[in-house]
Amino acid sequence: MRLAIISDSHGNLEAFKEVLADIDQSKVDEIASLGDNIGYGPEPEEVVQLIRKHNIPSVMGNHELAVSDTRYLDWMNPSARQSLVLTRHLLSPDTVDYIDTLRPFMTIHESLCVHGCPPDSITKYLFELSRTQFRELFQGMKEKVCFVGHTHFPQIIVFDGQEVAGLPLQEGVFTLGQEHHYIINVGSVGQPRDGNNNAKYVIWDTTSASIEVRFIPYDIATTARKILELGFPEYNARRLW
Repeated sequence: MRLAIISDSHGNLEAFKEVLADIDQSKVDEIASLGDNIGYGPEPEEVVQLIRKHNIPSVMGNHELAVSDTRYLDWMNPSARQSLVLTRHLLSPDTVDYIDTLRPFMTIHESLCVHGCPPDSITKYLFELSRTQFRELFQGMKEKVCFVGHTHFPQIIVFDGQEVAGLPLQEGVFTLGQEHHYIINVGSVGQPRDGNNNAKYVIWDTTSASIEVRFIPYDIATTARKILELGFPEYNARRLW
């Protein structure tokens, strides 16, 4: 079984469409989203509509959380908060109702999917955890593989039963050890922050026990132009490059 895992599309329709096209050519059986389908980008409604059209299950990201419960806007930095206020006006009532139904985590084919940090945190970043905390987290996690997003930085964290090690995920295929446990950050479709401006997602092959990291080029200039035309913070456009 081949499962495509996407995250942090952030209303970037140009990137999301290219990723969907690549997934379509990659003989993938299923797709799952780790949330933050909205926020920062100019076409959140269109991205969510495609998520729903393709029956892609999604957990709730922190940007969806702030739309569903506006108290969480205070948790955002000023640029993200400004973006979400504008994003909310771009969403249809039906899409807001859909966002309200999203849950903090889901399990798919014995893997755990959560936006921020396992087991169920929407807002916590992996870099907030110490090695001791990671060890305790792994020891309490029944799934051998957990997929997360949130940081926009592709990364794999490995636990061998004793030690925890983390390293960036580069483009290509990474084989998973049968005795190890993993937390895999799949990077961002709509706003990469790892020094490479391609859209990113991963394909998990349960048969070969491997993770393939895919780098997908898209029309950044069009997305940046739409961001500026709609009055989003200029930083949202600049950081795409």
